[in-house]
Amino acid sequence: MKSQFRAERVDTVVIGGGQAGLSVGYHLRKQGIKFLILDANNRIGNAWRNRWDSLRLFTPAQYVQLPGMGFPGKVELFPTKDQVADYLELYAQRFELPVQCGVKVDRLSKNGNHFLINAGHLQYEADNVVVAMADYQVPKAPAFAHDLDAGILQLNPQSYKNPRQLQEGGVLVVGVGNSGADIAMDVARSHKTWIAGKESGHMPFAIDTWFARYFAFRVIRFLGHHVLTLNTPMGRKARPNLLNRATPLIRVKPQHLIDAGIERVGRVTGVQGGKPLLEDGRTLEVRNVIWCTGYTPGFSWIDLPVFDEEGTPVHERGISKVAGLYFVGLHFQYAMSSATLIGIGRDAEYVVNGLRARSQSAGRRSGQVRTMPQPAAEPVLVGHARNA
Repeated sequence: MKSQFRAERVDTVVIGGGQAGLSVGYHLRKQGIKFLILDANNRIGNAWRNRWDSLRLFTPAQYVQLPGMGFPGKVELFPTKDQVADYLELYAQRFELPVQCGVKVDRLSKNGNHFLINAGHLQYEADNVVVAMADYQVPKAPAFAHDLDAGILQLNPQSYKNPRQLQEGGVLVVGVGNSGADIAMDVARSHKTWIAGKESGHMPFAIDTWFARYFAFRVIRFLGHHVLTLNTPMGRKARPNLLNRATPLIRVKPQHLIDAGIERVGRVTGVQGGKPLLEDGRTLEVRNVIWCTGYTPGFSWIDLPVFDEEGTPVHERGISKVAGLYFVGLHFQYAMSSATLIGIGRDAEYVVNGLRARSQSAGRRSGQVRTMPQPAAEPVLVGHARNA
């Protein structure tokens, strides 16, 4: 079997070329550590480009930045998903980050002191691995979704793009989180729409006002980045609840759903006669169902003892109990801001510092430390590089 693979030796492999992986790459290069970033997408930023067409960030561009480079363009606007994708691509180019696109990792394991990364016909061997991915990779749907009539189109936030892909007839959006509310508003322009479930609160102000842009977001950013952290009693107390509760509605408010003609219904409890069954006993005549019911971590390809019973990585600020294995991009990895474009750079720096210390220790034992040359000059920054 081994003869099928073309093995490549790399000091550090970063799995994932989104905002987490690129932030890790920035700090690895800054530290002079040899590394390679593997990304399953065929182009940097495609994880964003492939999301639904109307998606925009909830945060103005002035508060969005990865380490070393602010977001280009007008700082008061809310970037589109394509603008975020282009920003990530420009970021990788600006800092000359070695990203190999179109490489989907199938398995991560260990062979003695080294990690083995299998990706199709490719195989890599590494001293360190950083899994730079969020812990919400695979969309969830209830088991009874398979019992719906075969003529009902079923989608999720990853597969939904725009209303044109929907069948004629009604649409049921299941889940009133931010994704569900945004998608319901999108499809309601052309289809009769129901939305099932109950939201977990909402922001009490419109996010596109002067008050929100120049006051509320600064307060929220400060709280999420500096107060709700593992270093504060408030953050440690809030973390379990924040990990298991949906984020309050940010852009869309409950009244917006009503104004758009979207009918609010209770939970979907099953299927009856091939149709969605509500908790009040009604069934809905719909031709489309969009499941916005959360995600599972999606780390089944990691064959290492680093998970709890729910499949979530066990770590301390991204450093796992398996020496040389790290995580960046997890929800509330260190702070409420950890998985966002605002906070991910800090977690990346912490993990890379830990990786660097381990590499130096291993280098002293072996008599050498492997590093890579840095660019001759610091790349020119674009946009507004404010602290996030």
